[in-house]
Amino acid sequence: MNTIKEYLHSKSGEMTELLRELVAIPSVQGEAEDGFPFGREPARALEFMLGKCREAGLVTENVDNYAGSADHGNDPELAILCHLDVVPAGTGWETDPFRLEYDPATDKLTGRGAIDDKGPAVAALYAVKAIKECGIPLKKGVRLIFGTNEENGSADIAYYRTKRELPPMIFTPDGEYPVINAEKGMLRVYFSAPLTGGIFRNIAVDNAINAVPGAVRYTLTGEQNERCCTGTAAHASTPEKGENAVTKLLSEYRDADPLLAELARLFPHGETDGKSCGLGFSDEISGKMTCVLSVLSSSGDSISGGIDIRFPLDQTVFNISSIICGKLREAGFTIDSCEGVEPHITPESSPLVQSLLTAYERVTGDKGRCIAIGGGTYVHDIPGGVAFGAEFPGSDGLMHSPGEFITLNDLLRNAEIIAHAITEICR
Repeated sequence: MNTIKEYLHSKSGEMTELLRELVAIPSVQGEAEDGFPFGREPARALEFMLGKCREAGLVTENVDNYAGSADHGNDPELAILCHLDVVPAGTGWETDPFRLEYDPATDKLTGRGAIDDKGPAVAALYAVKAIKECGIPLKKGVRLIFGTNEENGSADIAYYRTKRELPPMIFTPDGEYPVINAEKGMLRVYFSAPLTGGIFRNIAVDNAINAVPGAVRYTLTGEQNERCCTGTAAHASTPEKGENAVTKLLSEYRDADPLLAELARLFPHGETDGKSCGLGFSDEISGKMTCVLSVLSSSGDSISGGIDIRFPLDQTVFNISSIICGKLREAGFTIDSCEGVEPHITPESSPLVQSLLTAYERVTGDKGRCIAIGGGTYVHDIPGGVAFGAEFPGSDGLMHSPGEFITLNDLLRNAEIIAHAITEICR
């Protein structure tokens, strides 16, 4: 343990510089071109990282600029799946989002991708370098896989899996510690209906379907000035942390139109589990389901909306979709689309999970445990996969937000934990 830790701390400057170079590549999804399925910048980040892996003596492969791999040793038993694409910078930054800044007073390395997922990718590479350069023997190989489309649907890893077989064990440092082994199923429903008039001239929500809307803009019939109904934004997997501005608006104007009254009945303000839609399921592992009316728009003679649902491990896409779509049709709405993914779970008793918990406990001294989440990670569609890091309990690196960061200490701790996970599994 001391050998690995000492090696990593001696390389903290190198790790920071590598992260600085990675953050400087604005690897947001761009227009697809021949040979560049997600645009040129994600592909540039991929080739840059593979180049660094080659410099470290790893055997690399670029699979058509969708994803790439770097192997240490033969016959890989373990894959560590990271992504190099990032969400757009957005507004509200106090620094240049694509220039990594280090503040010694707070120990923060700030920049887009610092925690999601470029920092963890750097940690994974240096974990392998620590094992290699410290001369720690492995009986089985380890493979780093770098993707370029996690933020926009994970078509990268889906394509990679059609071309290459994954090692038998896989984790992604794109979540939180100790181990995320269970992820709820997800369903997104879009609906619409004609309007025959009413109190609203228009309703608009500038909101992604996977977020609790923090504001709704609307104009009343006969008025010119736009109004705003405000709530508190939150992720759709944790709606209890926010206040839904859409359902708040509906509760205020539910008597203005029969369709609005139906929506207010199905989605009462403050309810987050879908009970009024005939849902409200829960289980012992993943807890209560969530159901968020997150998108609503009206203009002219029609109204449309979108719903984000995260459902427990003991339910199915078919069951949940049948209930919610049935309720919407009964209320007078047409279902425009309904797509979902089944829940994901890897048993806590699996050798992978037990090895990861051992590595986490060894480095941190804290008790390891498995957790379930409502969101989906990079391994949601990979049987047996789990998320392992990179955020520690109680920390918030502001991923997807202005000021995204990872502390230098956490960057080093991630590398140390990953190195011990590799030795636990492959030695």
